[in-house]
Amino acid sequence: MNDRFEDNNTQNTDQGTDQNIDQNIDQNIDQNIDEMSFEQMLDAYDSKIGREFKPGDMVEGQIISIGENSVYLDTGTKSDGVMDKSELLDENGEFQYSVGDILKLYVVSLSESEVILSKAVSGAGMAAMIEDAYRGHTPVEGRVTGVVKGGFSVDLLGKRAFCPVSQIDVKYVESLEDYEGQTYHFLITRYEEKGRNIVVSRRDLLNEQIREERTAFMKELAEGDTVQGKVTKLMSYGAFVELAPGVEGMVHISELSWSRVEKAEEVVRVDDILPVKVLKIEKPLSDSPKISLSVKQTSGNPWDNIGTTFSTGDQVSGKVVRLTSFGAFVEIAPGIDGLVHISEMSHVKRVLRPEDEVGVGQTVQVMIKAIDMDSKRISLSMKDASGDPWTGVLTKYPVGSVVEGILEKKEGFGLFIRLEPGITGLMPTSNLRQSAEAGKFESLKPGDAAPVLVQDVDEDNRRMTLAPPDQKSSDNWKQFAKSAKGASSFGSMESILRAALEKTK
Repeated sequence: MNDRFEDNNTQNTDQGTDQNIDQNIDQNIDQNIDEMSFEQMLDAYDSKIGREFKPGDMVEGQIISIGENSVYLDTGTKSDGVMDKSELLDENGEFQYSVGDILKLYVVSLSESEVILSKAVSGAGMAAMIEDAYRGHTPVEGRVTGVVKGGFSVDLLGKRAFCPVSQIDVKYVESLEDYEGQTYHFLITRYEEKGRNIVVSRRDLLNEQIREERTAFMKELAEGDTVQGKVTKLMSYGAFVELAPGVEGMVHISELSWSRVEKAEEVVRVDDILPVKVLKIEKPLSDSPKISLSVKQTSGNPWDNIGTTFSTGDQVSGKVVRLTSFGAFVEIAPGIDGLVHISEMSHVKRVLRPEDEVGVGQTVQVMIKAIDMDSKRISLSMKDASGDPWTGVLTKYPVGSVVEGILEKKEGFGLFIRLEPGITGLMPTSNLRQSAEAGKFESLKPGDAAPVLVQDVDEDNRRMTLAPPDQKSSDNWKQFAKSAKGASSFGSMESILRAALEKTK
């Protein structure tokens, strides 16, 4: 059934090993004979006799045995194929094939007992095979010998060939010198003047290989899968990730992280290897499948555990990630943003624009006021985290005490005087009129300092009434102190007038 089995000396380098292989193959054949009828064996043999190869032909062969240095294949003819095992080693020098695997190979030469096969036409053949390789679209092994204008000089079985720079690789070539001295497989795209003008391409072979690998990969890929990918390019709207040769997907910027991302480079870099989840596949079997990916969905949603992480009343630090006209969004954990409303920014002053208080990227201390799990919203406060200056103000500024204040603003009904940031009192015009020092206060300018008398304090309503210090020595300050203990307050012009009228009765 097989001429090679009749002569164990056909292999040239490893006779002992090959003899053992022959014996194993013969044993397999004997077992198969027991299971086949004579008529079936005769038909199989006759079908093989009718098939013939010539150098340069492509062959699909099934591995039937693996030796130390050689691999044997069933070519579908009466003669088995043989090739060097080293041709099938991967980039790490490992042999990844097994008996039964199908390989696409090329015929280098033939004999009565065997067919010499190779992944490409190489030095094992003759230079005369170059034209046959060109006509048969057969890969040929060549060595890049130098860089020339527009491309590379390639030694092709002793013949000089030219490879344009655009045809040496599928990617952009940055350094031509990196390819010099390397041996590759090429397709001959032009053969003229009896071999004096030969043009070759490696790109076509790589594209064919990529198409095969892409097809195999896409048959296995499904929506919902999590796979490893390599970041190849960053754009303003996201990042492109290579999943396999010729298979690329896009991660939209909103899917890069649970945190708010303004630029892709904030999260990933080119050449990063990272896990991605396949969200959607469009045109899976086309040359350019459209694949939507997500990086953030490879990890859990941070909102799922927020109940065990944060509680109302907690004080935490966060980063300002976005400003709006009504407040600032602060990230208190990756993917967890809360809103500090403009009214919650300061106790000490009225904030008109959030950007006057904070900037994007700034770290601030906030207190959690409310958590809405259904809407995934968190209300935050900056002013509550820093403390309310009005808390305990009556103890700090007791009625009747004289303290120094700074004029903030003059109005027709009185002067606004700040005792400390967040604590501002009103000195009504009626109080000034009763003072011998009225002229002194009327001459003050915003920012000037002056002593004042604390006349009344309403901590609940955050109001304080002030008077010139000379009123402390008059009878007036006693009634002011008395009113501070009662229910009424001298926080308005009406209350001051009422007190004055009662005094005259």
